[in-house]
Amino acid sequence: MNTLATDIAAARTHVWLTPLELGLLGAIWGASFMFMRVAAPEFGAAPLVELRLALGALVLLPMLWRARAQFPRALWQKLALIGAINSAVPFALFAWAAQRAPAGVGAITNAMAVLFTALVGFLFFGEKIGVRRAGALLAGFAGVVVLASGKTAGASIGWAVVAGCSAAFLYGVGVHLVKRHLTGLPPMAVAAATLGTAALLMLPFALAQWPQHAVPGRAWFAAGMLGVLCTGIAYGLYYRLIKRVGPGRAVTVTYLVPLFAVGWAWALLDEPLTVPMAISGALILGSVAMSQRGAK
Repeated sequence: MNTLATDIAAARTHVWLTPLELGLLGAIWGASFMFMRVAAPEFGAAPLVELRLALGALVLLPMLWRARAQFPRALWQKLALIGAINSAVPFALFAWAAQRAPAGVGAITNAMAVLFTALVGFLFFGEKIGVRRAGALLAGFAGVVVLASGKTAGASIGWAVVAGCSAAFLYGVGVHLVKRHLTGLPPMAVAAATLGTAALLMLPFALAQWPQHAVPGRAWFAAGMLGVLCTGIAYGLYYRLIKRVGPGRAVTVTYLVPLFAVGWAWALLDEPLTVPMAISGALILGSVAMSQRGAK
């Protein structure tokens, strides 16, 4: 009876806890694009990414230390490669894009990661893609074309869209590399290891491009929040969700991130929602929803 009562209590908790945590994670990751928009022009891409990686790794370091026996020396080359593909380079691309386009643009292109994961699996790992997911990919790419053709304040954002989509593609590659080479290891310890190795790889570029001017406190605050909250704490929250409800439900946070990113940027940075952003967001998020139904 005690076991049954415990299971019932846990089920009731999940009814409200999972949506709450999904919403919180969507808000945090949505805010990451706003923080990049604030900090990237002051720091530059490489220094900002170095701060983000190092702070995120420090937050998760206790998890890695606890599982250190499961990380032999031979594994660290793979961790460094995956850290570059799944963290260092995508973070740098998004930071570069944040200097040239509104926060919502980066968040919308980030949603393409779900579609790129399916495409990479089809192209390089022999996974079936299906008619529904192929249609979702086409709809998603149509959304990218609409977004890239748009302008903000008279300036083209095409290259920022290319950078964001390139980052999303690397996320798609990274998912498959993690699945094939790091399965069985504690996820948060893996996150700490990949973030840490990525920080070491990025360090020479960050030092070479470190800003020579005084960085405003507002940018330091944004960089700190980006590393501690949007990387370290958010990774922990995401893996907690995966453990409790599975990756299929946890990935639905993808739908929330662009909405929160546009909302934060509109409310706090006075950035407008343009017609191309709205159309492309609808196409991309709709295609992601379609691909997830196909995956099920």
